[in-house]
Parts: sequence; C-alpha cells; structure tokens
Amino acid sequence: MVAGLWGLAGEARAQQKIGYVDSQSILEKLPEYATVQQKLDQLETEWRAEIQSQKEKVQKLKDEYQASELLYTDEERKRKRQAIQKAQKTVEQLRQRYFGPEGQLYTRQKELMRPIQERVLSATEEVATQEGYDYVFDKSKKVLFMYARDEHNLNDSVLRELGISPSQETEGR
Repeated sequence: MVAGLWGLAGEARAQQKIGYVDSQSILEKLPEYATVQQKLDQLETEWRAEIQSQKEKVQKLKDEYQASELLYTDEERKRKRQAIQKAQKTVEQLRQRYFGPEGQLYTRQKELMRPIQERVLSATEEVATQEGYDYVFDKSKKVLFMYARDEHNLNDSVLRELGISPSQETEGR
C-alpha cells in the first residue's frame, strides 16, 4: 500500500510543469524601467551632491579650527568643536534620511518600481496559466539553479505578454 502511494506521488510529481524567469533581465528590457532608473539615479546624484556640500562645510570648519585653535579661548574652542560635531551630525542625518534602510531613495524606489513589478508578475502569471506551468521560479535573486534547461525559460513569453519583443534592445540605458 505504501509503495503504491509513493508510486502515485512520484507520478504526480513527474506531471508537474516547472519554469523559470529572470525578472531582472525582464525589467531591464522594459522602457519604463529605464525611465525609473534614470529618475532614481538623478535623485541619488542630487542627494549625494547635497551631502558632499555639507561635508565640505564640515571640513572648512575643521580647517578653520585647526588654523586658529591656539588663538581661541577655552570657551571659543569648546563652541567651535560643538559646531563641528553638530555639522558632522547633520551630514550623517542627511545620509540616513536619503540612503538609510528606510530612507527616501528606498521609499521612492519602492513607489516607482511597484507598478512595473506588478505588471511583470501579472504577465508571468498569465504565461504560466496559458502554458500550464505549476511552478515558476525567479532565478534573478535568491533562487539558485545549478542547472536549468533553456526550454523552461519563460522570459521571452513574459516579455511578449508585456508587449515587448524579446529581441528588442533595452531603450534609454
């Protein structure tokens, strides 16, 4: 009886259809992804310039302090060091606000990418349903494939579902 159940389970497994996609590869072929990346790159550049400007102000304060340290009274030295520390703290706060784990870059990226990712997921589900796949894995990030037959790669089908010709080069990148 147990052998019969194992046989049925093996038969059911053999009938399952498994495919994979590389979502990063698909995203890179979508014109709107390139547009989003450009927006994010522009924001990152602006914010890095702002942080750099603040760092330069900190360095200027440090240089001024070192150049005139011997001329300051104890009280002036203390005030100048506090001003330097405050300026350094401002730089770190900016860095966290823009680039920290819950920073504006991360938030903006999620906001702009979500609709694109949802489109890719919807297209993948449509292809999987139409072609009878039981499972579709994404090999672009954490899933590790030691081997995958190209015939199970659904990227081209998903791209066609998204209205993109699979051979089309990425625009805007």
